[in-house]
Amino acid sequence: MRRRFALSITVLFLLLLSASWGSAQKARSKGSYLVYVGTYTGPTSKGIYAYRFDAATGQATALGLVAETVNPSFLAIEPSRRILYAANEISDYQGQKSGAISAFAINSKSGKLTFLNEVSSRGAGPCYVALDRTGKYVLVANYDTGSVAVFPVLKDGRLGEASAVVQHNGHGADPKRQEGPHAHEIEVSRDNRFAIAADLGLDELLVYHFDPTKGTLAANDPPFVKVDAGAGPRHFAFHPSGKSLYVINEMGSTVTGFSYNAATGSLHQLATVSTLPAGFKGNNDTAEITVHPGGNFLYGSNRGHDSLAVFAIDPATGTQRFLETVSTGGKTPRNFAIDPSGNYLFAANQASDNLVVFKIDPTNGHLTPTGQILETPSPVSIKFVTIK
Repeated sequence: MRRRFALSITVLFLLLLSASWGSAQKARSKGSYLVYVGTYTGPTSKGIYAYRFDAATGQATALGLVAETVNPSFLAIEPSRRILYAANEISDYQGQKSGAISAFAINSKSGKLTFLNEVSSRGAGPCYVALDRTGKYVLVANYDTGSVAVFPVLKDGRLGEASAVVQHNGHGADPKRQEGPHAHEIEVSRDNRFAIAADLGLDELLVYHFDPTKGTLAANDPPFVKVDAGAGPRHFAFHPSGKSLYVINEMGSTVTGFSYNAATGSLHQLATVSTLPAGFKGNNDTAEITVHPGGNFLYGSNRGHDSLAVFAIDPATGTQRFLETVSTGGKTPRNFAIDPSGNYLFAANQASDNLVVFKIDPTNGHLTPTGQILETPSPVSIKFVTIK
């Protein structure tokens, strides 16, 4: 009798959990979002552009230029969705060999951004910016000088001076592109205890203990894990379960999967799979990688092949399996993002000055163009902000 009662309670719990998830998913599918696009500035681009996106209809409406700032090549949104941070990818900031990080307040009604302040990124060529899980610290990867840094977020959203700066050292197998360290991403773990940095120049994922009370970084034990020599790890994405992580290798045009031990912050390599179809012989660099919110599919962008690679994720092992590539409908897909509903993917084609919108098939991960092509100058980063 007790066993039947326990089973009944378990079944009831699972049904309630499923219903709750279904309700949340249904709500997200009808949501309204702001879509912010970072660019490389120049003759046609002046900074950050925005769109309003209705997930119920799948339609995006242009809001135009919402903030003027130089080379906002990567964007991040803090958890309360009030502040946007941009990595200003430059190599000379106020006479120093450094880039900058800018803070903007978000107007959820108009989409406009109000400049708050900017600080030195403490290294040249900042190409990635992220926040810790509390929204109290901003983390930055400086590509040119191969360093990572942490900055406190002040009460009004402005940035304070760096609380930590770590310089990477060494080189990789390729004397031209890996002559020294080139930090390309830094993100914190789901529990906010570790920070992981991908360094293209070292062929390493470096793992740090992150102190969320002081904003400091300390080398983990072991301090890093290697990918294949000459692969060039660029970006990575955690699986929603938190048990695995996938890194896209820019130079090798591959994705390497790792199992992740949340207790120790350690990574164990599972498998490496090509992002390209068999027989492709042209030049290619990969760029972005994202796991679908449902956890069943993985996407990566190919610059050169001008496509998105689609992978299935084995729920038992966490390993990825190549399914297909889908044309992005433009040139040089540097970045892409999946909307919070999980139904749409926006691909940023840097060299053809547009965003192409795709519908995601939840059963097989396939991408189908919706027909929407959003003209945007030199797009290189996309972030969604939920507004209702």
